[in-house]
Amino acid sequence: MVLLMDELSATMFCAKDVTGRYVAVNQAFVDRTGERSRRDVLGRRAEDLFITQLAERYAQQDHDVLTSGRALRNALELIRRPGGVPGWYLTSKLPVRVGGEVVGLVSVSQDLRTYDAADAVVSSLSRVVDLVHERIAEPVSVAELAAAAGCSTSTLDRRMRRVFSLSAQQFVLRTRIDHAAVLLTSTDLPIARVAAESGFYDQAAFTRTFGRLTGETPAQFRRHRVPPTPAGSITPRGSPETADG
Repeated sequence: MVLLMDELSATMFCAKDVTGRYVAVNQAFVDRTGERSRRDVLGRRAEDLFITQLAERYAQQDHDVLTSGRALRNALELIRRPGGVPGWYLTSKLPVRVGGEVVGLVSVSQDLRTYDAADAVVSSLSRVVDLVHERIAEPVSVAELAAAAGCSTSTLDRRMRRVFSLSAQQFVLRTRIDHAAVLLTSTDLPIARVAAESGFYDQAAFTRTFGRLTGETPAQFRRHRVPPTPAGSITPRGSPETADG
């Protein structure tokens, strides 16, 4: 299978065990890490190979797949290489089962190559993505996003729909829901605080929107993805920061 995946120069492939260690990768994946060979990658984890922001995103994705047993499909991601330009990738991760038990996952990330690396569109949409994340808890208008992109609102809408298949407003909403999901599973913040830090007016609006988009209330989402803490023990929580690997 890995030999077959080596034929796909624009698609990164990897397999991980339940501890997050890479057990199989194709050459495109090796190239993406900057290492020289598969030997330099196998047995290591995302935090050993990628910048912190990406590694944390990958770990969250892996945790969701491994604990829920549900696949992550067609997640559109803007991935930056250290010191390099951003690129658009479409990522899917599927759990691997043996005897009904999840023993790992496989992941593929397709380089969409929507634009040339130096294309102004990539740069403009990168600024939009940055602004949305910087203002995650604050109102941000389409006009402000268009100003960041250096184009009209109608041009921004066309670019966003071409790359994300979402309008600018839909992208903002998706980003806020993604951020809320990370806070729900990586912190003990009250749901009202999660709502506020994710840019929602109040807890009721957040609960309605989150339920409509995920099929679960925030409380259900947290309960299904955070393992119970044994009595008498304290489970440290990670940073609420978020994120293909």
